[in-house]
Amino acid sequence: MLNMNFLRSPIAKMLTVVLLMQVAMVYGFTRKEIVPENKPLSQAPTQFGNWTMQQEGVVEKEIQDVLKADELLTRSYTNANVGYGAHLFVAYFRSQRTGQSPHSPKNCLPGSGWVRLVSDIVPVPIAGRAQPIEVNRYVVGKSDQKSLVMYWYQSRDRVVAAEFKAKFYVVADALRYNRTDTALVRVVLPIANNDIDGSTKAAIDFIQSFYNPLRQHFPV
Repeated sequence: MLNMNFLRSPIAKMLTVVLLMQVAMVYGFTRKEIVPENKPLSQAPTQFGNWTMQQEGVVEKEIQDVLKADELLTRSYTNANVGYGAHLFVAYFRSQRTGQSPHSPKNCLPGSGWVRLVSDIVPVPIAGRAQPIEVNRYVVGKSDQKSLVMYWYQSRDRVVAAEFKAKFYVVADALRYNRTDTALVRVVLPIANNDIDGSTKAAIDFIQSFYNPLRQHFPV
């Protein structure tokens, strides 16, 4: 008889997801995936509320080859009212069936020399939504620098913070809707004078400003 404690363990849950993903992949081979069209991210507004774009970034080809995203958006915005600048990065994947999938910032940042200082989940109220969205808050440090990273995974209007849960929804969407499109949305702000709360407040304001306009670029 299987130990019930093992069935509730993280290892058992991970094995369950792996098996479900394998079933979904096998089932998916028997039918052509639906790949919905989206509004290009390049057409995203340069103004979100009081946040104004200052610079359009360029992702180097080497990084594009690693990310394997279908569309990338990288921009810097500023807001004189709050005295902060913010960097917005979006990686959109039309399908995850051929190996493309979002890369967790928690895995990428340590490779760049950043050390984790804080890792939790914070609620962000959004206009028009009954419940706040939950996003990852990740504070990292490097030498005498500190930065705040807020990120989540988004499929249509569904926002997921946890990587494990996001993988589960990939399987569920593949089985139910025959589609696996998703996006990684990340916001980065500097932390001055160790004021994590100030940077978090500014990040929440930025997210509240761009969430609904950016939502229009993802398929329904």
